[in-house]
Amino acid sequence: MKILIAGGHLSPAIAVIEELKKKHEVVYVGRKYAMEGDNALSLEYQTVPGLGIKFEEINPGRLQRYFTRHTIPSLMRLPRGYKEAFHVIKRIKPDIVLGFGGYVQLPIIIGASLLRIPVVIHEQTFEAGLSNKLSSKFAKFICVSHKSSLKFFPKNKTIVTGNPVRADILQSEGKIKQPSGSDPLIYITGGSLGSHFINELVLEQFEVLLDKYRIIHQSGDAKKFNDFEKLSKKKEELGKLGEKYLVFKFLDPSEVGFIMKNADLVVSRGGANTITELYILGKPSLVIPLPFGDSKEQIKNAKFLKESGLAEVLDQKNLDASSFLDRINDMIKNINKYKRKEELEIPIDSVGKIISVLEDAASKKTNSEKK
Repeated sequence: MKILIAGGHLSPAIAVIEELKKKHEVVYVGRKYAMEGDNALSLEYQTVPGLGIKFEEINPGRLQRYFTRHTIPSLMRLPRGYKEAFHVIKRIKPDIVLGFGGYVQLPIIIGASLLRIPVVIHEQTFEAGLSNKLSSKFAKFICVSHKSSLKFFPKNKTIVTGNPVRADILQSEGKIKQPSGSDPLIYITGGSLGSHFINELVLEQFEVLLDKYRIIHQSGDAKKFNDFEKLSKKKEELGKLGEKYLVFKFLDPSEVGFIMKNADLVVSRGGANTITELYILGKPSLVIPLPFGDSKEQIKNAKFLKESGLAEVLDQKNLDASSFLDRINDMIKNINKYKRKEELEIPIDSVGKIISVLEDAASKKTNSEKK
């Protein structure tokens, strides 16, 4: 079976790809650049080929939350993006398409539907993203991570599978050398794109943080802000103290589990996949969700982790560097109180369930063609 995978949520896609590629041919469709008007390479472009999977690039336009100088050019690319997607599908000739949300998947899914190729999509959040709401009209089956998402999709084709988690998230070894010293270790991440807001908080409290803690920081690589360069320069200026700090533009997904497991505290955004991984690892976390997005999904993800007993949540709109530092200090001081409540369970074996759905959809297509 040849499977074409598209979408912006890379972590669950990798979890499924690692299992699918054992028996099937997999091709991934994604974007080359991470953000509009920025030449920082996307994480999927850097990661997927290393999995032994062919990467196909498309560059569709998208609707933006705010009007910027990139809005009109992005809208003007919409027709070209759909044309690119159609050509990729015609050339690859997949048996089935699997979508993981985000604007990149929409032209692929619509094109596959027009060519009568079955489509399966997966929703990571507690509700439903805009792209998946639109894509559901063309999907044969819809896989959701949580029962709370069922109300957004047709009941007759929606299945609760859980959110796929990479097998290496549980690994106990990694190649990254930890920062020197024995102080508590904090892992700071803004997701695959990084977070300029969180990076600024760290810069403002850089020396104070390193006086008490060791830090591994995934900053992203947005050329608009040059945060990675600023943080790297600050590290060098501090000499010996700077040895307690490691900063990376991106981290290979295979390393993230090892870093999370060894961290005393994780500071993150509220992306569905990060929240799922933190829950499974039972890791104390300080979550600063994006205050905007489809139905403010990151805020709801963060609320889930807080209710599980593992997290504290800070509102970006009312947060300054001093409050950020105070909350970190307080959490580290009381770190033993952050324990996962066992009654809040999430579905397991998500990868196997999604693959079963894929095989079912593909077999139904085959059977219908024989009739």
